[in-house]
Amino acid sequence: MTETYVVRYGRMRFLGEYRGVPDQEHTRGQRVVVRSDRGTELGEVLCRVTEQTARFMPHPVQGDILRLASDQDHEQEARLAADVQPAFVTCQELITKRRLQMNLVDVEFIHGRERVVFYYLAEKRVDFRELVKDLARVMRTRIEMRQIGVRDEAKLLADYGDCGKPVCCNTHLTHMPPVSMKMAKIQKTTLDPAKISGRCGRLKCCLRYEYETYRAIEKTLPPVGSTAVTSKGAGRIVGQDILAQKLVVEFDDHRRIMVGRDDVLSFEAPKGRMVAQAESDDSDDSPFGDHDDDGRRPRWN
Repeated sequence: MTETYVVRYGRMRFLGEYRGVPDQEHTRGQRVVVRSDRGTELGEVLCRVTEQTARFMPHPVQGDILRLASDQDHEQEARLAADVQPAFVTCQELITKRRLQMNLVDVEFIHGRERVVFYYLAEKRVDFRELVKDLARVMRTRIEMRQIGVRDEAKLLADYGDCGKPVCCNTHLTHMPPVSMKMAKIQKTTLDPAKISGRCGRLKCCLRYEYETYRAIEKTLPPVGSTAVTSKGAGRIVGQDILAQKLVVEFDDHRRIMVGRDDVLSFEAPKGRMVAQAESDDSDDSPFGDHDDDGRRPRWN
């Protein structure tokens, strides 16, 4: 029986489901040669395909593992890596010659040399037909021009983030989740754009990781502005410590104390303008443009 495996390949770290070599078991981290929708490529086996992996990969590219990567395949990959810089310089010279409004980011040679992919940034649509003809004459292979956004640029070129670890987009993230300023606010992090922006200049993807947990706990707490009766008296809730599940209560004599959620005997939620504001904040959760790859920087609220 032939097993199917999740394989990662390409500069953009694509994921696909690939049928293994018959009567051979592939292990995690094994380097293999696959036939993808782009051609013959060198990839890395991650795991077997299961129901769980299928949930994370709803429409995967499918293909076949041709063989285990040999010494010759690794030598070929090294030769292709040496060809990247000359190809980049050649393409940049042709872009300058034709005065095209595009910024070249990276070059990728497919392992079997079926094509060369040029990744670029551009604010507007670019007519690169003549550029492709020029490159095809020089490279003598198929040319693919792929427009990317600033987050994809970071995925290709960035190394380490502020946390000291490799950037998420270049390690485990395959889809970039939408991220908003509300996610930073609810986690009580700094709102300084310089400190919560990633290498791409957009809001950091990690702001989303714990957001759902914060939201779930927040919904179990009385909202800020509520009038509450606590075991220590009646007052108004003026703050929340969401992870600790505690509340800051201000009493009539302006004293402020921290109480636990279980110390609140009853409360009356705020009405009017504050409710409208809360609803407005909730609408900020929809997938919007802070992380759209349209070349724009994030909108700071």
